[in-house]
Amino acid sequence: MLISLFFLFVKNNAQIPKVVSGSIERVADFRSQYVTPRNVDVWLPENYSSSRKYAVLYMQDGQMLYDPETTWNKQSWNVDDVISRLIDNGKIQNTIVVGIWNDSKLRHFDYFPQKPFESLTATEKDTVQSQLKKSGRSDQVFSPNSDNYLKFLVKELKPFIDKKYSTYKDRQHTFIAGSSMGGLISMYAICEYPDVFGGAACLSTHWPGTFTLENNPFPDSVLKYLSKNLPGSKNHTIYFDCGDQTLDALYPDIQKKADQIMAKAGFTDSNWKTLYFPGENHSEEAWNKRLAVPLEFLLKKK
Repeated sequence: MLISLFFLFVKNNAQIPKVVSGSIERVADFRSQYVTPRNVDVWLPENYSSSRKYAVLYMQDGQMLYDPETTWNKQSWNVDDVISRLIDNGKIQNTIVVGIWNDSKLRHFDYFPQKPFESLTATEKDTVQSQLKKSGRSDQVFSPNSDNYLKFLVKELKPFIDKKYSTYKDRQHTFIAGSSMGGLISMYAICEYPDVFGGAACLSTHWPGTFTLENNPFPDSVLKYLSKNLPGSKNHTIYFDCGDQTLDALYPDIQKKADQIMAKAGFTDSNWKTLYFPGENHSEEAWNKRLAVPLEFLLKKK
């Protein structure tokens, strides 16, 4: 109990990120009936005004988005810098960013797509459990909480954001994005809630779920899920990418299978993009370098 209170204290007293443009408003310790409490850092563009409407980009791993001085590895996406430049240059529509902090102890539980996991056999689930335990991601019985995490986003957080800020509430102006496991849950979100999210950016999508491709049943399961649950290609936009260094080395072959599924489902260059970045690794610095590409693709002016 004392340890939990300590972590809650640290989280609630964490430094507000500094931004190069616009401003951050923190919703501290957002309470939910579906997930553990967490901070939400909302970025508002320069000259934000309630007299105009804004698209909304929901982003995973919110503590890693804005300011490298406040992150554990001194790296960040620098979302404020990238998106401000795109808005100023008229490349994208007016947008606010909702950075949802992860719970570091439960990140894999919240972000791991639940339905593909539940479709595994008991033996396959045990294999996933063993692989996650070996990598230090789960020292307890692994049971994904991602369906509840998405309920938190859709049923609690989005209504709060739409009430507090001057937003477009429709699917056409609501987007979700993340990297690694955050990319995986963003893919899952647009498949589970196609009426809520009009676009998803999935950078360095962690298709393996665990941290090995050897004897791993999850990639086939999640690809099968994707093939059956992709949203309609006429009114959704999806972006994937990956590098080929460090953890990203696990992704290219699986991503190519996902690309085949996308093409078969009727997605074309107008509403789907998969990019490969040879030589790029698995880091916030790498994602920052290419962030403008998915932002411009998803948030381009209608």
